Amino acid sequence: MRLTEVKAVVTGAAGGLGGYFALELVRAGARVAAGDTNAAGLRRLVSEADGLAGQLVAGKLDVTDEASVESFYSSSVAEIGGLNVLINSAGIIRDGTLLTREGDQFTRLPVAQWRKVLDVNLTGPFLMTREASLHMAGSEVQEDRVIINLSSIARAGNPGQANYAASKAGLDAATRTWALELAGLGIRVGGIAPGVTSTTFLEGIADEALARLTGEIPLGRLGQPEDIWRAVRFIIECEFFTGRVLEVDGGSTMGKA
Repeated sequence: MRLTEVKAVVTGAAGGLGGYFALELVRAGARVAAGDTNAAGLRRLVSEADGLAGQLVAGKLDVTDEASVESFYSSSVAEIGGLNVLINSAGIIRDGTLLTREGDQFTRLPVAQWRKVLDVNLTGPFLMTREASLHMAGSEVQEDRVIINLSSIARAGNPGQANYAASKAGLDAATRTWALELAGLGIRVGGIAPGVTSTTFLEGIADEALARLTGEIPLGRLGQPEDIWRAVRFIIECEFFTGRVLEVDGGSTMGKA
C-alpha cells in the first residue's frame, strides 16, 4: 500500500509515538483520524498538521470504553473516506513491584494499578481492532488493509513492570492470533516492539538511570521516533507482511529468549 492511499485511525495520537506517526502519515499525503483523551494535545496535533499534504481530523477517544470506540469510528471513518490502516499506539505505564518493602512492612501493588494498564494496553487494542476489522471487512473496496500494534521489548519481563510486561506480551499473542483469524478477510495484522525510545515516557528519569539504559543498548543510543516510524512504514507498504512483531531496539534483545 502506498502512503498516499492510507486512510488511518491512530490511537494515542495527542503526543509521543502516536502523534509522530499521525504527522508523518499526513506529511506523506495520507488521511488520518487521530484519537486520544487529551484534548489539548489533539489541538496541538491539528495545528502541526495544518498545511501538510494529507488530511487530519481529531476526536476524543477512550480506547477502554466500548461506546467511545464505536462512536469514534462512526464519525472518523466517514470523515476520512474509509479505513484501511489502524495503528494501536495508545499505552500507559504505571510501574510498581508486586510487593514494596519499607522496613518490616510490605505494600502490595494495588489491583487498580494493575487493571488500568491492562485496560489501556490490551483491552484498548482489542476494542479498536474488533471495530476496525468490522469496518474493513464490510468495505466494498477491495484493497490492502493492515492493523499495527505497538508492543515493547518489556514483554519479556522487567522488574517493576509486571502489568506493562503482561499487557505487551498479551498484545503480541493477540497480534499473531488476529493475523490468523483475519487473513481470510484480506486484513493483515503486525506488531512492533520498540526498545528504549526517546519519547515523553522517559520524562522524569534521572540522568544516571538514562545513561545506564543507554549503555545497555549495543548500538549505544536511544531509539528515536523516526526509527519506529520506519518500521510502521515498512509494515504498511509490505503487503506480504503479517503475523509478526518486529523488534526495533538497537540490538537490546540479541541473545535473549
